[in-house]
Amino acid sequence: MKKFDALTGIRAIAACMVFLYHNRKYWRDQLHPELLRLINEMNTGVSLFFVLSGFLIAYTYQSKPAASLKDYSRYLLQRVARIYLIYVLILIAYYCDPGFGKGEATWLTFSLVHGLSSQYNLYGLGQAWSLTVEMCFYIMAPFMVLWLQKSRWLFVLGIVLIVLTMAGIGYSLDHTSLRKDHFLWPLDFLANGTLAGYIAEFSIGILLAAYLRSVETPKPLKLKNSSILLFLALFAWLYFIGLFQSNVYDHGTAHWPGKLMLSIGFSSTAALLFYSLITTDSWFSRFLSSKPMILLGNASFVFYLVHISYVNLKIRSWFLLPDRNFVVLWLLSIVLYLFIEKPFYGFVRKRIKNETAGSN
Repeated sequence: MKKFDALTGIRAIAACMVFLYHNRKYWRDQLHPELLRLINEMNTGVSLFFVLSGFLIAYTYQSKPAASLKDYSRYLLQRVARIYLIYVLILIAYYCDPGFGKGEATWLTFSLVHGLSSQYNLYGLGQAWSLTVEMCFYIMAPFMVLWLQKSRWLFVLGIVLIVLTMAGIGYSLDHTSLRKDHFLWPLDFLANGTLAGYIAEFSIGILLAAYLRSVETPKPLKLKNSSILLFLALFAWLYFIGLFQSNVYDHGTAHWPGKLMLSIGFSSTAALLFYSLITTDSWFSRFLSSKPMILLGNASFVFYLVHISYVNLKIRSWFLLPDRNFVVLWLLSIVLYLFIEKPFYGFVRKRIKNETAGSN
């Protein structure tokens, strides 16, 4: 499979954006208001992950998992192996720690179903809501790619049906005894915390993958220094989205114009940036493709799981460095990636590959 090293480096930057976002409150009084406006929107690092995920899943697997139940099961097993082990290990540590989870474990967090509820989505590890969004996409991705292969209109119709189905389920559950659990409801949660609200980001990634698969030799963008200019354009989008903030505690994406700018403008620019990094050799692409950035990018998922909530708070109970333990958290993430996540994922992929070869 073709490797996109520069895109791995981008993952590290997205993770750093989310770290800055979650720690902005500690620097709120020291930051210039316009800089704070920008950092207030850096939770969009998650959207950057989603566009990248849409691209990589569609480019790597295409619609092959949809060919049979066996292929689909193997595909899902690989995706679960990619995100589940470290999450569960941290979750178990959280629930076993008398100072934190206090043994009050729930199947909702272990199954990631909690991320479908505005009542429970921040239970356990608060950031894990995005893992639920990611898993929902993994479930639908092969079919979305298949729809696109058949017809662009079928692809659009499929997206609309996914959103309407999720909204319909949420509305229906809101009129049952499950109303108190707020699954897929209310609408602002549906738009900002579920696949329905982020499906545009994944879809734009899928479209990029489809285009690159359709051309033998993709042509670089004619714009000089396109990669760095598009990278800077992402932050310009964040600033403009931030203009919809009503105060320093608000988010532009909490307002529909800002949300649309994120889903369409920011995400499309991200896809163009990915295209430029893939097709153009530049100092910026070489930097992102460097060994340190690839290592950080590979460890970024673990960093995302430890940068707030249990692991972060546990370390802070021992010591807190001036950088809010930024470097320590990255070092821990690299160790967990190299010695737990990478070997486990490699083991699962090898077993699936051997099983597939044996069945043939």
